[in-house]
Amino acid sequence: MKRPLQTLHLTLGLMLAASLASAQTELTITKTAGPGLDKPTLVSLSGFSGEVASVIQFDLYVQGFKFVSPEEAQYLISGSHAGNVQGRVTDRLVKQPLFSRSYSGASLRRQAHAFTDDVVQAIRPGSQGIAQTRIACKVESGANTEIYVADFDGFGATSITGGDKTLAKSPAWVPGRSALLYTSYKRGRPEIFRHDTSTGSRAVVAGYGGSNLMPAPSPDGSRVAMVLSKSGMVDLYVANADGSNLKQLTRSTEYESSPCWSPDGNWICFATQLKGGGRVLAKVSPAGGDVQRIRVAGVSRPSEPDWSPDGKWIAFTAQMGSFQLCVVPAEGGAATALSGGDDPSWAPNSRTVIFTRHGGGRQTLSLLDVPTKQVKDVPRISGSNNSQPAWAR
Repeated sequence: MKRPLQTLHLTLGLMLAASLASAQTELTITKTAGPGLDKPTLVSLSGFSGEVASVIQFDLYVQGFKFVSPEEAQYLISGSHAGNVQGRVTDRLVKQPLFSRSYSGASLRRQAHAFTDDVVQAIRPGSQGIAQTRIACKVESGANTEIYVADFDGFGATSITGGDKTLAKSPAWVPGRSALLYTSYKRGRPEIFRHDTSTGSRAVVAGYGGSNLMPAPSPDGSRVAMVLSKSGMVDLYVANADGSNLKQLTRSTEYESSPCWSPDGNWICFATQLKGGGRVLAKVSPAGGDVQRIRVAGVSRPSEPDWSPDGKWIAFTAQMGSFQLCVVPAEGGAATALSGGDDPSWAPNSRTVIFTRHGGGRQTLSLLDVPTKQVKDVPRISGSNNSQPAWAR
């Protein structure tokens, strides 16, 4: 009589095991990811030293890589720089070399930048390296402010307005061109200039009565959004790249600020003041029409928006006791605070942001990897304060 009972127990056990196995095969594991939630990519570095090693470490850290021992790393980065940079990358987990390359024809520093761009593209296929990109920013120099351009890590900095001996601010790169727009008091009042950085030539884009502020070139460079007070109120306008065909987009009873474009050129995002209320983000078509508010939940007083090149995110500044650098989905939603600071500008890779960090009574440019929240300061370019950074795209 015991054998049938044992058989029943065995049958029930098998059925239970099968049921559990079936449940396990249907289990879905969701990876938590998003701004500030990703883990860095673990890499090791060997064979490099001095400036070359520093360049490689800086370039990769601000793009979400972390340097660990070879035993901890997934990717082994190695090479040498006796005369020129030679580098290779191996995936340690699958024991597979990704590439091996030699660089020449430039300084060791620039060769190292080129190598790190190749490292990023090899480890993250489809990604864009940023090591050979440029930035612009405002630099305080005594009573004056100047516009400087530099490599993205702050090296090779050059003033393009140093002879003006006046105030210049709000630089913005014309996409795909060696040209900047900025506001300057060169002729006694705030006007918007277009400046060719390769030739030094300049032209006034907006010189209306009142203030001409915060220029933002369109993604194709054919138009420019700006904030003007020519009507007596501070409103958003759009014009052709040379300033012609000016069109008013808003008629505010308060004031607008900080326009930026969606990467498809269909929207201009900006900060606006509600009647009797705080700041909000909004967008409007460059052809005109109704202003649409962009919902930003979880933070207060958003301003200084910048739309990521891939169209997915808007970085902005929130004022919550102190300045906080935040991101929100481009369609609006819950915002994520990532770091103290303001004036965000996206890199071409849509993951690194340059911004202004406040500390010790000074303003410093800093770089943030949005997915991992890794932050590193840019070496001081010049002057007492560096702010209002703009990344060339």
